[in-house]
Amino acid sequence: MEIKVIRKVLDVNNTMAKQNRKMFTEKEVFVLNVMSSPGSGKTTTLEKTLSYIIPEIKSAVIVGDICTSNDANRLATTGVSVVQINTDEFGGDCHLAAHVVEKAACNLDLDAIDLLIVENVGNLVCPAEFDIGEDAKIVVLSVTEGEDKPVKYPLMFRVCDAAILNKIDLLPYLDYNREEVLNNIRQVHPEMPVFELSAKTGDGFTPWIEWLKSGVNRKIAG
Repeated sequence: MEIKVIRKVLDVNNTMAKQNRKMFTEKEVFVLNVMSSPGSGKTTTLEKTLSYIIPEIKSAVIVGDICTSNDANRLATTGVSVVQINTDEFGGDCHLAAHVVEKAACNLDLDAIDLLIVENVGNLVCPAEFDIGEDAKIVVLSVTEGEDKPVKYPLMFRVCDAAILNKIDLLPYLDYNREEVLNNIRQVHPEMPVFELSAKTGDGFTPWIEWLKSGVNRKIAG
């Protein structure tokens, strides 16, 4: 019975995701679903990313958290429109579902933006299972999390279109095998691009920004 219930939930979500994707396509908005475990530096990465693309790319952010608006408040200082979703209102879900994203997007002027970033709830499991109508998924992994996360949570890395290896400024101070984590990512998703960067210093951001701009420009061009 539990399997049937889960399948029904995912089927309903996928139907809503298709509607979201149609809406975002009509509005020519590129939607990026950003996922990670808590503490990976996801919000700092997005703050730095927005600083590189504003005002060239008109952007907005939907932030998912179980409680608080801490991350949303930080991202709002960049000047973009931010909508907060707190999942504690409906059971403390550890992911954002398509219908929740649709309701949040209705609070934005989609005609005025080219890029919508969805900062998903910090979790390497549940968010990977829920399509929200995005154009691309990325996963942020920090060097402080160890090398084995891609093989411990393979679905997350399998469904994502790109990965960010964050906090590389800490590598001189850690017993961390960079080649091992890259090999683990390739084992799960052989051709996935990996952007090695530091959200704190800005090192390595150029290839990541170019990849993001390319996706936005393709969406605008139709």
